[in-house]
Amino acid sequence: MTTAPDPPSRKRDAFTRGLGADPREVGSEPDYRFTLANERTFLAWIRTALALAAGGLGVVSLIDQFYGEEWLGLGLLALSFITAASAYRRWSTNERSIRLEEPLPPSRLPLILAIGASAVAVGAAMLFVVGEL
Repeated sequence: MTTAPDPPSRKRDAFTRGLGADPREVGSEPDYRFTLANERTFLAWIRTALALAAGGLGVVSLIDQFYGEEWLGLGLLALSFITAASAYRRWSTNERSIRLEEPLPPSRLPLILAIGASAVAVGAAMLFVVGEL
């Protein structure tokens, strides 16, 4: 006895359960320029995450003259993960607000990224000074 395949809506619901509802299903269609600007911002966050990942991998694999470069690379990779994971959520909440004509929600991502990048910079400077001794 064979079972019928799941309808597409059930598959989509299972996929989006962890990501939240599709924000394009609420409200009214906004001016396309707002949607495209929101998408460009999302892509900029993804590019930032990719650059952090490349830097983290580069530190771990190419720099071996400092003690603790693994921690520096792991810090960059962690920032990359946080940035990439938060980018979709930020796009989604902004898209929903645009469609419902509500104010855009605040985001902590710039603050987290600024603190993280500062911590990595201080850590890199300390590793450099310790490596020179």
